[in-house]
Parts: sequence; C-alpha cells; structure tokens
Amino acid sequence: MTLSDRFAEAFSFAAALHRMQLRKGTSIPYLSHLMAVCALVLEHGGDEDEVIAALLHDALEDQSHSYPGGAPGLRQAIDERFGMTVTAIVGGCTDTDTHPKPPWRARKEAYIAHLAAAPRAVLRVSVADKLHNARCILGDYRMLGENLWERFNAGRAQLLWYYRALVQAYREAGAPSGLVAELDRTVTELERLANGAGAS
Repeated sequence: MTLSDRFAEAFSFAAALHRMQLRKGTSIPYLSHLMAVCALVLEHGGDEDEVIAALLHDALEDQSHSYPGGAPGLRQAIDERFGMTVTAIVGGCTDTDTHPKPPWRARKEAYIAHLAAAPRAVLRVSVADKLHNARCILGDYRMLGENLWERFNAGRAQLLWYYRALVQAYREAGAPSGLVAELDRTVTELERLANGAGAS
C-alpha cells in the first residue's frame, strides 16, 4: 500500500492537535504514541483510513475541550478533512469526549462492552492503541516499580483488571489475532511482575 497525501495531512493535523501534550508522567511528546499506534496498524494490515484514524484516535478524547466548537467541531473537522470512515473509527476508539471525564471505572466498563459489536477497523486501531500503552506501562514498571501507579488516575488493581478485560474482549470480538496475542503476552508479564511485587 502506498500512502497518499491524506496521510501526510493527517500527520500534520495530529501533530498540531497534540503539540503541547506529553505522555502521562513523562517528558515524552504525545505524538510518539500516535506514531507507534500508526506503525502497529500499518504492520498488521490496516488500510489508509485505519492508519489515519490511528494518528487521530485520541483527538476527541484529549483535544476536543480546546478545539473551536468542542467535540462537534473537531468531529466535523476530521470528517471534512479525512472522511466519514475515519471519523467513525476515531469515534469508536474514544471512551469519552466530554470534560470533565465521567468516572474512570464506568468509562472503562462501557468501552469494553462496546467492543463486542465494534467493526474490525475500530478493533484494529483500538487494540494497537492498548498494546502500545501496555508496552509502555510494562517498560516503565521495570524502571520505576510500584511508583509507576502514582501517575494514573486508577491504581494497580484497576489497571490490571482493565487490560486483562480488554484482552478477553478483543479475543471474543475477533480483533486481529497477532495484536491480541501480543497484548496478552504483555499484560501477562505486567501481571507477573506487579502481582509478585504486591505479594512481597
């Protein structure tokens, strides 16, 4: 697949939207996460709409509060620039576009439930997103240990529950098996380390 000028425009748009955002608890530009998710989608058979949606998958959740017209304005901008398919995928990867965000557990339970009927394009981008997040959590846990959990709104038990529930939901929904298997391996290793530390 050869990527078109739409991809270059999406990259610039995503970089502008997230230019001031950092990865939680770090000094790493948030764009690194969007690039990593985009790469995973490319490597696992995503088409250009899915690849563009990967770059924009957190736009509504993280940037709609500061965009002119809020979430409706940002949805319209994505739709006009990149089309309805991209907008639908981004929407399917968004657990909320309201600010302040609803309670964490309720949001995550609703997100897991919606995966059962999500289109394959949404599943591919979503599992790529969660895989990169899980890899980062695992890598940071190896460096920081239990101090890692302080950077999140939810604690260790809640996050481990969420990622294990995601693995099951993706598997049952028929998400791309290679991505799901890698997410499972990553979450299993995180559980092993974290539960070992919790028991000591």
